[in-house]
Amino acid sequence: MMEKYEVAIVGCGPAGLQAAIHTARRKLKTIVFGKPEASALYRAHMENYFGFAEKVSGEDLIKAGLAQILRFGAEHVPEDVVSLETTDEGFKVVSESGSEILAGALILALGVTRRKKKIKGEAELVGKGVSYCVDCDGFFFRGEPVAVVGEGSAAVHGALTLSRIASEVYLVAEKLGVTEALEHELLQSSVKWIRTQAEEVLGEEAVSGLRLSDGTVLQVKGVFFEEGAKGALELATALGVALDPENMRYIQVDRRQATNVPGVFAAGDVTGPPFQVAKAVGEGCIAAISAADFLSEKNRARKVED
Repeated sequence: MMEKYEVAIVGCGPAGLQAAIHTARRKLKTIVFGKPEASALYRAHMENYFGFAEKVSGEDLIKAGLAQILRFGAEHVPEDVVSLETTDEGFKVVSESGSEILAGALILALGVTRRKKKIKGEAELVGKGVSYCVDCDGFFFRGEPVAVVGEGSAAVHGALTLSRIASEVYLVAEKLGVTEALEHELLQSSVKWIRTQAEEVLGEEAVSGLRLSDGTVLQVKGVFFEEGAKGALELATALGVALDPENMRYIQVDRRQATNVPGVFAAGDVTGPPFQVAKAVGEGCIAAISAADFLSEKNRARKVED
């Protein structure tokens, strides 16, 4: 039987940690998923953050925030989330090691993926075999050979998903950076892990191959670029959460940080620019208060029904 929490927070950056501070302080059973070092803030330094006269490191802020949420009673799972699902009891959250929990309310604070420089041929073949979302486009490559380029749980989980759809799957990654459980699952699968870098996507009207740094060419029809943790596009849309209509990259929220799905809130970079720590912290606070109010209203409605 899955353990139940009142609030689950996806993301361990400033927005997620601030949200956890508020929900835990309200004595709501709170769990936070995410790797602190994956936050964009972790390797940054700031000189313009409120209350700090000298330069402060993002790593110090993240570590202080993490210690704070644990002191207030929140739990932290240093793993990426690979799937979210709506159930009759709330929301099912599955992490990269395969553990599952149920939550009454969900706060998405997973930030945004900042892609490294594109490789040759990538931009020209977007929509012609190049994709950034396995869950969105994987079905179009049923029975075809494909490659996944990237490191982290999104790439590994994407490759495993494609192994049940495509005829052949290559994972191009120098290292994985995932839990032992997820790495073991990959090594036991039919996915071919190639420990090198991708150099060029080949093709004119459509993808015809992928050239690697050692000169090898993989004969594939699709190339999926996945890095780090699963992002808003994959996780949020699986719940039916609306993205911004302009570029479909950010989660749409109202002034309460609420999405169009009752019980789901979002905060921080995932809601769009400006990408500032102060904004993330403020939105995390609002999302937490709104999630607490949502749970209170839900409990009152349940008592009235009883």
